[in-house]
Amino acid sequence: MTHAPVDPVALTADLIRCPSVTPVEGGALVLLERLLSGAGFACTRVDRNGTANLYARWGARGANRSFGFNGHTDVVPVGDRAAWTQDPFGAAIVDGWMYGRGATDMKSGVAAFAAAAIDFVQDTPPDGAVILAITGDEEGDATDGTVALLDWMAAHGEGMTHCLVGEPTCPDHMGQMMKIGRRGSLTAWFTATGVQGHSAYPHRAKNPMRALTTLLSRLPDQLDDGTGHFDPSTLQITTIDCGNPANNVIPARGTATVNIRFNDAHTGESIATWLRTEAAKVEAETGVQIATRIQISGESFLTPPGDLSALISRAVQAETGITPELSTTGGTSDARFVKNHCPVVEFGLVGRTMHQVDERVEVAHIHQLKSIYTRILRDYFA
Repeated sequence: MTHAPVDPVALTADLIRCPSVTPVEGGALVLLERLLSGAGFACTRVDRNGTANLYARWGARGANRSFGFNGHTDVVPVGDRAAWTQDPFGAAIVDGWMYGRGATDMKSGVAAFAAAAIDFVQDTPPDGAVILAITGDEEGDATDGTVALLDWMAAHGEGMTHCLVGEPTCPDHMGQMMKIGRRGSLTAWFTATGVQGHSAYPHRAKNPMRALTTLLSRLPDQLDDGTGHFDPSTLQITTIDCGNPANNVIPARGTATVNIRFNDAHTGESIATWLRTEAAKVEAETGVQIATRIQISGESFLTPPGDLSALISRAVQAETGITPELSTTGGTSDARFVKNHCPVVEFGLVGRTMHQVDERVEVAHIHQLKSIYTRILRDYFA
């Protein structure tokens, strides 16, 4: 080996010590840019609307084969700092576990793929390109994160032929699961406007809460029975409110929110049309106006099992002895954006403590993840 290998555990600790709570960069991307530039990667900051992003490429632009890693360095807020047993930005190691916000989601994943990429290109330079697309906004609105990186890549002739997103994908143990797709996500906000009145004289009012509860009662918890690779589509009521401090006043206005996770039996637009139709029916029945606002955070997608998933699966099995399940479960990730650019799968660490107080990662797993990513690169360019 012609250079000292990058220690992914030390790099994880350095990243955790950067307080990069969305949308603050916190020094994490600055640190990575310095490290990657020193290893021969061409680095470009692709910041947009105050969101920090980093694009790093080793090898020629437009190479016939270019393997990409995608991830994020931003983290969710600490929450109740007093409830933590360790400094959330201290990266303390206790009994083989490293503590800190982002330890699982996903500074360890970024550290593992950055370390693997640097060592790989320096020890066995491939015939092709290795790309790292790292954003500072995945936990927030994500409108200027990976999307901005992909927009910039398209405008500058940059591209990945395949991509791995390093999000934590394993529920309980290392090697358990990889993601080959995700359900889509849609949020709908309903605002019902009626006529305020005394609760003893309901005939003189129009109760928006009755209209809202009628509408919500017609929206099932489950929209279907699932499809070939997907769990059923689900609908959850997340808020109902009218801000009414009085118990004898029919309010003039009420609001409700639902969140839907949908599979490939639907599109965001087909669900939006259904919701607006149901709201219009209740509006006609009650005389209460119901305004509907909808945000589609991402469509469902699937990278069909094939060469890419097989490559990842073989590497995971070789390093862990476990063949990962091919799954589409869980929430959304930035893979929903990458899938428009190239085939994409996700594989990373055990995500049990992500977003929790005392978020932590098993130190041995960070080394293991680097080994998996290294094997993926070696096999991809073999």
